Amino acid sequence: MTSHSLSSRHRKLFIGLGTPVVLILLLIALWSWDWFVPLVNRETTALLGRKTTIEHLHVSVGFVPKVRVDGVRIEQPDTFKSDTTPFFTADHLLVRIRLLALLHGRTELPRIAVDTPRADIQRRQDESNNYTFASDSKKTENDRKNGSVTLPDIEEFAIRDGHLRLRDQKLRADMTSQLHTTPPTSATDRGTIVMDTTGRYAGQPIISHFVGGALLSLQNVKTPYPINLEVKNGGTRVTLKGTVNNPLAFEGTQLVLHLSGPDMSLLYPLTGVPIPQTPSYDIRGKLDYDQQHIAFKSFTGHMGSSDLSGTITVDPHQTVPFVEASLRSRRVDIQDLGGFIGAKPEEKTASEKKVDARDPNVLPDTPINVPKLRSINAHVTYKGEHIQNKQLPLDDIDAEFSVQDGAIDVKKLNFGVGTGTLASSATLKPVNDKNFAVNAKVDFSRIDLAHIMRTATGTTAQGGVIGGRFSLNSTGNSIASLMANGNGGLTLVLVKGGEISALIPAALGLELGDAVLSALGLPSHSQVECFVTDMPLNNGVASTRSMLLRTNDTRTLGRGDINFRTNKIDYSLTTRSTGFTILSFPGAFNITGPLKSPTVLPGAEILGRAAAAAGLGFVFPPLALLPTIQFGVGKGSLCEKALQEVNSNPASGKAPGGVEENAAPKGSDKKMSPTEVRAAWKKKLKH
Repeated sequence: MTSHSLSSRHRKLFIGLGTPVVLILLLIALWSWDWFVPLVNRETTALLGRKTTIEHLHVSVGFVPKVRVDGVRIEQPDTFKSDTTPFFTADHLLVRIRLLALLHGRTELPRIAVDTPRADIQRRQDESNNYTFASDSKKTENDRKNGSVTLPDIEEFAIRDGHLRLRDQKLRADMTSQLHTTPPTSATDRGTIVMDTTGRYAGQPIISHFVGGALLSLQNVKTPYPINLEVKNGGTRVTLKGTVNNPLAFEGTQLVLHLSGPDMSLLYPLTGVPIPQTPSYDIRGKLDYDQQHIAFKSFTGHMGSSDLSGTITVDPHQTVPFVEASLRSRRVDIQDLGGFIGAKPEEKTASEKKVDARDPNVLPDTPINVPKLRSINAHVTYKGEHIQNKQLPLDDIDAEFSVQDGAIDVKKLNFGVGTGTLASSATLKPVNDKNFAVNAKVDFSRIDLAHIMRTATGTTAQGGVIGGRFSLNSTGNSIASLMANGNGGLTLVLVKGGEISALIPAALGLELGDAVLSALGLPSHSQVECFVTDMPLNNGVASTRSMLLRTNDTRTLGRGDINFRTNKIDYSLTTRSTGFTILSFPGAFNITGPLKSPTVLPGAEILGRAAAAAGLGFVFPPLALLPTIQFGVGKGSLCEKALQEVNSNPASGKAPGGVEENAAPKGSDKKMSPTEVRAAWKKKLKH
């Protein structure tokens, strides 16, 4: 073979082999991956169920190819088309992929980087939102069939100059967040994600700062995931610091949660747990969770002037989240719990006092929020070991209640009072979104009057035992409305209660009490032997079936009404001697007008001699009251004897029911006007 023919063969072989290589090199050099852009746009739009586009696609070939997408844009869903802001945009998205891992069935992504991502998240009042994609429902169904989704192995996830806007009409939120990541600093440190948020949440200004481990650290089962969160929402402050063990597997935490603010009810938008109004608070404890529960454990702190500790556990997986709370206070100011019955838990401001002065209600009228109660089911126990309050002589509190589907079952709300107990229970069932049907009772059992007087007024009362019962059936949404619509009644007994001059001003308030004391005309050192009142409540009006005040030498009987619908009182009292000597008592007098500031005036009978025999015409049912008396203060008390004497030996000398209390003076043809009564009263007192 000649050298020429050999050279020719080599040249043909080179051309034959080199031409494809050259063509491949030319193809690579001239290839535009943008040719696939329409296909990518079409497929992603179909997958997400909304228009999705990219502007450019670049691929760097190699064993670890690099794919870069420019100009990513995801539009709003059709129901949000009126919003011109796109749902998501990013200037650049870069992904690196290991081909060898793909050949072995694994997805390994050494790096994902997003440059200038911007997202707009919205939820409207009707629950519609712009972040639910068409693929989400399919993904959820597949997850149920196949188990949890297997995430790819990502070594680094970088975000530069990210922006997120969240608008939620139900939460009254409009917040803007800026976020970025920091790069890894070592083989064990994957960097952090940092997010700063400003705006409004629950109608209040919000500022938050979050620093967490890199998103990829969530997959690291060996290294706890670090969290450092600070939130200021209005006056509420929240900090959460610590680590989470294997977050995707719910293996526990080492987190410390610190909450503080002016009112715990303001926590509702942040926690979803409705709490009544409280005074300022500051509590700190451990936050933990597992696959079933979130727990705020062993927290301690204060609420107002009361200390507070305990554990709260939440099961968020039920249709309505369930809360289990065990709370305790060593020392509690009962005023701090006022919000639980609709009262203001803290001292009122000057403007609030002015508003309160114009309000005719003497009972709390703050409505209970029925829809909020339906958002949670709960079982709560609370023990206050020592109550400190200058106005209420209560020693301790033991409470247990549950909330189920908006209904409240107060299993017990018991207070220790000296050697006695004030025990109550109630059920409140919602009848609509505003009102409850209520059935409640309160038992007064052997309550020590001397303890009450000493604690509440600083005065003393020798002995004295209080007993009785209060019952209420009603419909309403506050203490005031429940009493205004209520049926039931109060039976109360006091045996050997000390000096009347100390009791009446303490019970009625200094100004009104002194006026009543003067009107009674009793000696200042009269000793109370028995006090009994039996007042049925019908449609918000408490009338008098029986009212007896017995001292060592007098008997005072009362009759009249207290109207909780109009917040007015119309009551009369008459005092007579029980001895043979007829004392000079002024006769009957009336307490009338608004409950907040009633007027004490004499009745017309004081001007005539008929006063000596008038006005004890009240029918007492002593046998009906005996069971309550015996339960409250024990058998054989002076009150049992006093009730019998009222019917068998009336001080007026006439049988009960035989005399008109407000009769005009003998020989008079007309009733006296209020002006004439006042003038006569002043004249008589001068003598």
